[in-house]
Amino acid sequence: RCFQVCMREKKRAISREAARKRRRVESDVFGELCRLLPLQPSVRAHLDKPSVIRLTLSYIRIHTLLKVKRGRLNETEEGVKTLEETNMYLRTLDGFLMVLSTDGDMIFLSHNVSNYMGLTQTELMGHNIFEFTHPCDHEEITNNLQEILFGGKRDFVMRVKSALTHRGRSTNLKSATWKVLHCQGQAKVSLNPSSGSCLLLTCQPLPLSHKLLSTHTFTSQHSMDMRFTFCDQRVLLLLGYAPEELMGRSIYELCHTLDAGCLTKNHMNLCMKTQSVSGKYRMLVRGGGYVWVETHSAVIPSVRPSKSRPGAHHPLCILCVTYVLR
Repeated sequence: RCFQVCMREKKRAISREAARKRRRVESDVFGELCRLLPLQPSVRAHLDKPSVIRLTLSYIRIHTLLKVKRGRLNETEEGVKTLEETNMYLRTLDGFLMVLSTDGDMIFLSHNVSNYMGLTQTELMGHNIFEFTHPCDHEEITNNLQEILFGGKRDFVMRVKSALTHRGRSTNLKSATWKVLHCQGQAKVSLNPSSGSCLLLTCQPLPLSHKLLSTHTFTSQHSMDMRFTFCDQRVLLLLGYAPEELMGRSIYELCHTLDAGCLTKNHMNLCMKTQSVSGKYRMLVRGGGYVWVETHSAVIPSVRPSKSRPGAHHPLCILCVTYVLR
């Protein structure tokens, strides 16, 4: 009996030692993977094992897509110049970059995504876009992803979770609000199955009206069916209309027939997502002819309660900032 007890204890000791060895080997492998990630040491120090795997797969996929040569780009003079140019473009863009796979995985996001969503690049990369977007926008996102194989440009609006408060402070994801993003980009089609295809997007938060206020813009308010209820005096200089001439008229009356679909899409986005960008369309000038314009719109909620539904609030008007392209 003593011999059997000793043998059992010996087997347990061997098993414990084997388990410790496996854990050491596993920790060494994850440590090596973590050191290979192109991240700051302070960021790498806080990564858990699932995050290391997720980020490693994302970087492998983006390197395969872009066919990046081995080595860290920012260690060369050319790399430093490229990074400086990239940062300059991101500041000018007033948004962030996103690369999506055909399945909706966020393969890459630029480092400044935290300025707009309150979530860092490492927290988002490798996750699926559908985990962070509004359920009502999933169909539109799916359509844009399914059409990747056909190539072409993309221009759509979607709502994503944002952990930033109105004062710019970060909060937890459970308290996140919806932020409206205007997404524009290009589908990258690859004939090589190993590299795959992807969607390259620039994502800009709406509204962007404060960026557009200049001598080439005019502001207007509309009812929910897009009829003018107010227009500032700059429309006289830009389009030749006196503000009072436009009151009660629909914006569709001034739009070129071939561009009506552009405005309709913008109107639908407004009704569903409260903010939108029209894209470029032609607007009629009073003296004849058309000019190319782009309109940034937002639904302004009413501060007065509805008479039919006490305590409820309803949209009062649509605020538009229209930029006349020169």
